[in-house]
Amino acid sequence: MRHTRITLVLAAASLTLGGCAALGIGGDEAGESPAAAGEGRQWIVVDQGRATPSPAETVGRPTATPAVSLSAPSPDPSCTRLWPRTEPVMIPVEVTPGSGSLTVEWPTQYDSNYRVTAVLQGVVAGRQPEPVWQDVPAGTGCAVSATITGLTPGAPYIVWLDAPNTGRERDGTRHLYSGRSGVVYPR
Repeated sequence: MRHTRITLVLAAASLTLGGCAALGIGGDEAGESPAAAGEGRQWIVVDQGRATPSPAETVGRPTATPAVSLSAPSPDPSCTRLWPRTEPVMIPVEVTPGSGSLTVEWPTQYDSNYRVTAVLQGVVAGRQPEPVWQDVPAGTGCAVSATITGLTPGAPYIVWLDAPNTGRERDGTRHLYSGRSGVVYPR
């Protein structure tokens, strides 16, 4: 019973993958079989008027897939402050509330410029407003800081930090390297 089931599955796969050619129909000319097209070679048309040979089947060999690893850059040995790291791709941030403002500080990373925003955590009906990002140049010391002003005193905010120039992966996507605070309240 099991052997019959496997045979049926293989036959169905052969018809699915082979299409009309598996049934012996579908040559280049009316009534022409695929074997007769091009003296035993099959052809596909890729450019009008030019026949291109079909790709030949090749058997590959298994290779080990390299493991992906994420690592945070090593801290500058001249910097003595220890920044807690909760996740390997997150930049640790320290937020100090001020009067209608938040001062954000983080360690310098990757010689990248930064952008920072404070996102209000109140409930908003409908579409959420786009955050207003504040650009911050790359730092030269051990830490970089910025102050976000114009915030509502006593309202809950989460600060987001982005380092947009941290490099790209082989496929062109940007390295993800960002940070965020917990909920903070300006005074």
